[in-house]
Amino acid sequence: MGLQFFPRGGSAHVARAIAGGATAKGWATTIVSGSVRAPDGHGDAAMFYDGLDARPFDMTDAMASPDPLLAAVPLHASYEDRPGAADRVFASVDDRTFEHQVAAWSAALAGAGAATADVLHLHHLTPLNEAAQRVAPDVPVIGHLHGTELLLLEAIARGAPVSWQFADAWAERMRGWAGRCARLLLISASQVDRVEALLGVPRERTVVVPNGFEPELFQPRPADRLAHWRRFLVDEPRGQRPDGSVISYTESDLAAFGGPGPTLLYVGRFTEVKRLPLLIEAHHAARAQYGARLPLVVLGGYPGEWEGEHPVETVERIGAEDVFFAGWHGHDALPEFLAASDVITLASVREQFGQVLVEAMACGLPPVAVGAFGPAEIVDPGHTGWLVPPDDRAALTAAMVEVALDPAEGVRRGEAARRAALERYSWPALVDRVLALYGTVASDGRGRYRGAD
Repeated sequence: MGLQFFPRGGSAHVARAIAGGATAKGWATTIVSGSVRAPDGHGDAAMFYDGLDARPFDMTDAMASPDPLLAAVPLHASYEDRPGAADRVFASVDDRTFEHQVAAWSAALAGAGAATADVLHLHHLTPLNEAAQRVAPDVPVIGHLHGTELLLLEAIARGAPVSWQFADAWAERMRGWAGRCARLLLISASQVDRVEALLGVPRERTVVVPNGFEPELFQPRPADRLAHWRRFLVDEPRGQRPDGSVISYTESDLAAFGGPGPTLLYVGRFTEVKRLPLLIEAHHAARAQYGARLPLVVLGGYPGEWEGEHPVETVERIGAEDVFFAGWHGHDALPEFLAASDVITLASVREQFGQVLVEAMACGLPPVAVGAFGPAEIVDPGHTGWLVPPDDRAALTAAMVEVALDPAEGVRRGEAARRAALERYSWPALVDRVLALYGTVASDGRGRYRGAD
């Protein structure tokens, strides 16, 4: 299994769940992953994949290089175009840098024994795919698309900005890599038509397996809510302003969590498609209509990363109250935050799946989300949660007000949400589907599949 990106997003959690499940079923599984070393452990592949056979591709020193993408062990590029970011967008990366990336990752794959594998499971479409073609040309590849690749291709199709001078070359490479995959594993049925149109891969070569949740980790649990929020907002604050300074809260701020209003929770990165400014503006209006304190906790925001207006700047611009920034935490801490909350909120307009919705639903939280792409397949409006149109501040506000005014309905939908999550998104059952695909692809691709034993 290979991932060019260091662990910071949903694809890493998916890779860990599948690799762990495969290993438990008797498969010899090796993960080659990008990695960075930080004092708090963020991005460290050895720590993130602890207990699995992980081979970190350590890009830490690249951060101090004049061009991180040309360092001896280069930093990866990105599907996002964030001004000043070390991992600049793929579409701006020239041929020389591309070849350097491929050479470095070829060495990493060769060192991990890729040429002797039965299957290569490659997450995203990146230079790692080119490296696999050069190092292990006879090994069948499953390409796992998480959606960000499609967003970049759609942006190129709409008309790339001048700075994306190599956009066409990258689009062509991605189509070639997708075409060489034995199967493309998709996380949502909404991606099938887009993959056919953007990558030219016929639907019969795609397999939809959604992301899931760990049932032992994500389930309803008792919580001392006030103690939880005191710990992570007052005693051990991690929320950051754009300049990196830590946001501290006081005991008087915690009074918001003792009122009649439900606690709303956002979890994720601070990227443009997440529409965090819109979410905060809608919450500000909902709080005014509700007429009481209505806490919104923003959990996430990888340190130093954001697109557009930073959500702290949104709060300051509109004078929003009762918006709390809890900072970036490891995935294993998420169940505690869910247990101390009532509703999961996601205003993202192009959410490719929405794994956090599934994990929250498994814990009994109903979602308020946008009825497009992944969330539209996950949430049953009126039954397991609320769906609103994209970029509709008024509708998002109305949903929050409804949640606040009718807590019994929130509980009812939360219970239905948990039942739906257990039926459709439990990782053990989903891993079995992926392993069956491994067997099919390995047997078809090399004719020497030996089975999990």
